[in-house]
Amino acid sequence: MNKKELTALVDQASKGITSEEEMAEAMKFIRKSFYEKALNAELDEHLGHERHAASDSGNTRNGHSSKTVYSDSGALEIETPRDRRGDFEPQAIKKRQTRLPLMDSKITYLYAKGLSTREITDTLEELYDTAVSPTLISRVTDTVLDQVIEWQSRPLDGVSHCLSGLYCGEGSSRRESD
Repeated sequence: MNKKELTALVDQASKGITSEEEMAEAMKFIRKSFYEKALNAELDEHLGHERHAASDSGNTRNGHSSKTVYSDSGALEIETPRDRRGDFEPQAIKKRQTRLPLMDSKITYLYAKGLSTREITDTLEELYDTAVSPTLISRVTDTVLDQVIEWQSRPLDGVSHCLSGLYCGEGSSRRESD
């Protein structure tokens, strides 16, 4: 879709939007629709045929499951399609995935800034109207904790830090005679 087509769609859609809340709801709807269409396209690919088409494999659509995923625009109720054999593995939103990647990066960012799990929970609820448990926050931060510790304890490759300008070791731009 080109910029001109997108602009026409936005112009048409924005005629009925009169508040920030309506704008937020419209964005959530667009995001929900995008993910559901992507999941249905993945199932079409997996099955080898489109919806309502004849199947040679014997594997067909088998309704859908409802799941809640958390995003930076709030909680989204997504309808995930199923197949009869149960071997469909969606990629857009994987099985048992409850957060979109952007949400994980926001949690990690707040954690890196020193916020506690409770403070992160409160912040996400206030900013995105998304109720996330402190346990979920802990699970997300635990996944990156080993990487953070490894990065913090990495060798500095022979470069010493200057402490309050009193001493600068190897790699410093200050000369010893200063």
